[in-house]
Amino acid sequence: MGEVVNLRLARKAKKRSDKAREAEANRAKFGQSRAEKDARQDELARTDRILDGAKRESD
Repeated sequence: MGEVVNLRLARKAKKRSDKAREAEANRAKFGQSRAEKDARQDELARTDRILDGAKRESD
């Protein structure tokens, strides 16, 4: 026979885990210094330039 689950407690636990997951995503998204953001942006631009330079045909 299955285990008896209190739905109210299960809902609260799910809500807590969802909030924790969202908080983790926000920390990753907004928890960077200006220098880190600039470095990431420079790296993305550098990667784009390298990929564009490696194209065989121009559009």
